[in-house]
Amino acid sequence: MRLHIPRVATALALATTLLAASACGGDSGGPGGSSDDAGGKVTLRFTWWGSDTRTKLTQQVIDAYQKDHPNVTIKGEFGEWSGYWDKLATTVAANDAPDIIQMDEKYLREYADRGALLDLKKAQGLDTGKFEPDTLSAGEFDGGLYGLNAGINSFAVVANPAVFKAAGVAIPDDTTWTWDDFARISAEISTKLNGKGWGTGALGTNEAGLNLWARQNGESLWTKDGKLGVSPEKTTDFFKYVLKLRDMKAIPSAEFTSQDMNAALDQSAMATGKLAMSFIWSNQLLAFSQASGQQLKLLRIPSTDGKAADNGSYYKGSMFWSISSRSKHQKEAADFVNYLANNPAAGNVLLAERGVPPNTEIRTAVTPKLKPADAASAKFIQDIGKELGDPSPAPPVGGGQVEKIIQRYTTEVLFGRQAPDAAAKAFLDEVNGELK
Repeated sequence: MRLHIPRVATALALATTLLAASACGGDSGGPGGSSDDAGGKVTLRFTWWGSDTRTKLTQQVIDAYQKDHPNVTIKGEFGEWSGYWDKLATTVAANDAPDIIQMDEKYLREYADRGALLDLKKAQGLDTGKFEPDTLSAGEFDGGLYGLNAGINSFAVVANPAVFKAAGVAIPDDTTWTWDDFARISAEISTKLNGKGWGTGALGTNEAGLNLWARQNGESLWTKDGKLGVSPEKTTDFFKYVLKLRDMKAIPSAEFTSQDMNAALDQSAMATGKLAMSFIWSNQLLAFSQASGQQLKLLRIPSTDGKAADNGSYYKGSMFWSISSRSKHQKEAADFVNYLANNPAAGNVLLAERGVPPNTEIRTAVTPKLKPADAASAKFIQDIGKELGDPSPAPPVGGGQVEKIIQRYTTEVLFGRQAPDAAAKAFLDEVNGELK
């Protein structure tokens, strides 16, 4: 997902002041979030982003919960990704945050560090016993749990078998392939398609590619203490590889790539059948398959040495459930989050809409009911489990802007306006500036 959010940091800075001021007042409830109705009833506000399908399914879960909890009313506040974060930042700054928040990894630490999120380890009635440790720790840092994983995914290569077939190229063995193999295969496909398509899209259209590249080389995009963890040397190597793909004609032109970076999913080169491969998060398989009209296939990320266990992959939370630290009804909010995460009825409605369920019992129960693409995504997540490393640290405050920054420097490299080493230095300097 692609968005620049210029006002988040400013609004959250104001939120910090408001939170500190209200804390001095000694009121453990605060004015924001939920409200009390007559007769001891409770109203909770619940916000999420997503498609009409997500909203419909989420409302079904809300209705089922309210039927079993007649004293609780849950008001849904939903919208598109493009406006979600500005709205959330504004409500938090005004001390009027929703009780239950669908949170993204990009901003989890940013909100938590400013005191806007409840440590879920202290939430009453929230059961995490059926979560695998790695999936649980995705929302954990500084000793607290600030986001409960709502769905598991992993960065992956997505392949279109129809394009491979049109080029007369076999889909590779993703358990043994290297980055050299990936470049060679992509270039071969581009050559055989002769202008009607390409082997792959550019690596470097989001920060996940750089993070996996860093992890394969003993580094990481972020460190646990909230700093940049990737070196200028490895960032330079990453941009050199981006340039290599261009020079081998494995990817489309710089002009095409720069436009595709900001295309809607259903208009992207992968969705319109112009690419044999691209890079996506595994929970996006269904959306891309539906948009393309093809049964796409997930492949492991290549590695430097041809060993899948060395490719740097990890379980990432596709999104998280968080609770406002200023909610007047934290116990009730935690009970609803517990319902979302652990109740079989909720699992049977949501299925894998937000990613493969991290609760292992729910995952087992819903897998037979999944659509083919979601079932394939769940199988992929299961298959790679023993190959994965520790979860990547959450981005620090200011780290949410890195996707737009890396897109810009990838474009500079592809157009030949900056050499890889210059782009690497400028990229790291700019990201460090955001962190400050």
